[in-house]
Amino acid sequence: MQDILLNIKGLCASAGEKEILRGVDLEVRRGEVHAIMGPNGAGKSTLSAVLSGKPDYTVTGGSVSFAGEDLLALSPEQRSWAGLFLSFQYPVEIPGVTISAFMKAALAARRKAAGLEELSAADFLALMKEKMAFVGMNPSFSKRPVNVGFSGGEKKRAEIFQMAMLDPVLSILDETDSGLDVDALKVVADGVNAMRSPEKSTIIITHYRKLLEYVRPDKVHVLKAGRIVRSGGEELADIIENEGFDKF
Repeated sequence: MQDILLNIKGLCASAGEKEILRGVDLEVRRGEVHAIMGPNGAGKSTLSAVLSGKPDYTVTGGSVSFAGEDLLALSPEQRSWAGLFLSFQYPVEIPGVTISAFMKAALAARRKAAGLEELSAADFLALMKEKMAFVGMNPSFSKRPVNVGFSGGEKKRAEIFQMAMLDPVLSILDETDSGLDVDALKVVADGVNAMRSPEKSTIIITHYRKLLEYVRPDKVHVLKAGRIVRSGGEELADIIENEGFDKF
């Protein structure tokens, strides 16, 4: 098993005519939690979108290796099946599709890609019940349309539930702490911490240090003007909190 899970070299990407990523270099090893911090417009969400395969962006240079594969050559679905999970800053609503149906389809596709049989109805329901209890989610939510009428905290709880169900190798949390109260923040943190293991990694993209008080990162990076301009340990988040991004 390769120790390096994600290896980004000189990644450049644009949206239309606008260049946003200007040579991102990042190496994430298995078992690590990395935090990427930066001001508005730095390219943080663009990085997460490019890694997940969002078609709005064009990769113009560089490479991305994920678990030994060329990530950029994979479709968004194949990236998910390979074990990549993206938690959105603003989770979308899916009217008419219940959480139960959504997760059943997603899990079945993931298992099929891995050469595994689909879970039986009983096993799926047992797994869903277990993971809902794990994130403190009311079982009645399984019958509700995905994110429709959910509060901000409920949407985040639902995403952590999805993450727990899919059990990804690499989770990318794109400003998932945006607008959350302390209780909702702890739900996110508890989910991330509970899933930490020597084989799995997490990238937390955030403006603020608050979430990092609950999820202790192994490494912190400052992304500014499309490049990672500084990397360090937890102390880097303290410097940002006290002195802002203008220091870098």
